[in-house]
Amino acid sequence: MKKDTVKYLETHEIERIVRAYSDNIQFPIELVGDDGEAKQINSASALWQRPKSELKPDDYKEAYKSIAGAFDEPAMTLHYRAEGRYSYAVLLFAPSAKPFDLFDPSRKGRVKLYVRRVFITDDADLLPAYLRFIRGVIDSEDLPLNLSREMLQNNPQLVQIRKAVTGRVIGELETLADKQPENFTNIWDAFGSVLKEGIYEDFERREKLLALSRFTTTSGEKRTLKQYIADLKPNQTEIYFLAGDSIERLKGNPKLESATARGIEVLLLTDAVDAFWTSAPLDFEGKPLKSLSQGDIDFALIPLLDDSKKDEGEPEADEANVIAAIKLHLGDRVSDVRASQRLTASASCLVAGSHGPDRELERLLAQQNRGIGAKPILEINLRHPLVTAISTAGADAADLSFLLLEQAQILDGELPEDPAAFASRLNRLVIDGISKG
Repeated sequence: MKKDTVKYLETHEIERIVRAYSDNIQFPIELVGDDGEAKQINSASALWQRPKSELKPDDYKEAYKSIAGAFDEPAMTLHYRAEGRYSYAVLLFAPSAKPFDLFDPSRKGRVKLYVRRVFITDDADLLPAYLRFIRGVIDSEDLPLNLSREMLQNNPQLVQIRKAVTGRVIGELETLADKQPENFTNIWDAFGSVLKEGIYEDFERREKLLALSRFTTTSGEKRTLKQYIADLKPNQTEIYFLAGDSIERLKGNPKLESATARGIEVLLLTDAVDAFWTSAPLDFEGKPLKSLSQGDIDFALIPLLDDSKKDEGEPEADEANVIAAIKLHLGDRVSDVRASQRLTASASCLVAGSHGPDRELERLLAQQNRGIGAKPILEINLRHPLVTAISTAGADAADLSFLLLEQAQILDGELPEDPAAFASRLNRLVIDGISKG
């Protein structure tokens, strides 16, 4: 033996290697110790190779804890054997608690690849990244034992196994959601933000993942898109959502006002991934998903809950003159100024254009210095006193215009471009109001 390999003669090192790679082969491996006694150092039993009829729930729980190195109990168990062109056994678990490495930037899965009960690797990407929380074993009867990293990446058999097993996992989640909704809710609460990555990445299964998704809405409940569509308002043809960093901030967002006045349910999206998957053109059962922070919104055909309030409030400002004045004062800080169909009580809000990223995605990209620097559109409520005052404000028109922009930024979770100037501007307006009062 070479000097740097002598450790492989040590009892504890031999036992470690056998447990890691050959613990489950069907033949016992015995090691003769210093005392001359032989003892078996492998279990010689692969639970995933045994028929389901022979196994009890406790057997699966123990197998999960052993395979995943976990202390929680599995929220879902999938055990089957595939026969046909390729033969392989599958034993997979969905944890009930988040693994510590769930949001590791590498997004690596931890399903272990075995070949005829011999451990090969846990780095074979046997499931797509959005299922990386799944733990377990896939044991192939056909693959060679001497798989190289290059073969792992390019092996057509592994590609087929990956596709088939992914489909089975999604199918099992669908069954769980239908027959054991409480168990599925536990999985969604822990891993929903990861599963939603698949809506963006897995076009083939996008519809299934959308159907599995649960969303907090303005109704105060977690709902499916199927439930949402069942409660559409008369003449409502789109599924509306609003993305942001917290439920509390979203509930107070002025962009909800017109929808709330009509009883329109809105999905409230707060996971960072929501800004990305919603950037793709999506629909569910023929109903497009539409952001309340992007493009034009027209609720004219959807009746108000209380028609008596339709014409209440302040008279409208002169749209052309007020918009011209605000554009003059704000210059290139916004891409456009227009009358809003979103607002009923607030003075202003910021939205994105129909093309390019939504407001929330632009904000996230800007935090990483990856934003394209698109200027927002300022929408104004022509019935709000702050807006109607601009046409007669004289020297204060500039301060009022900036205040409309800056308060909209604050409501979106942003800081004004110049906080000190904002504070001075607000103080001037307050003092002026006090002196006139």
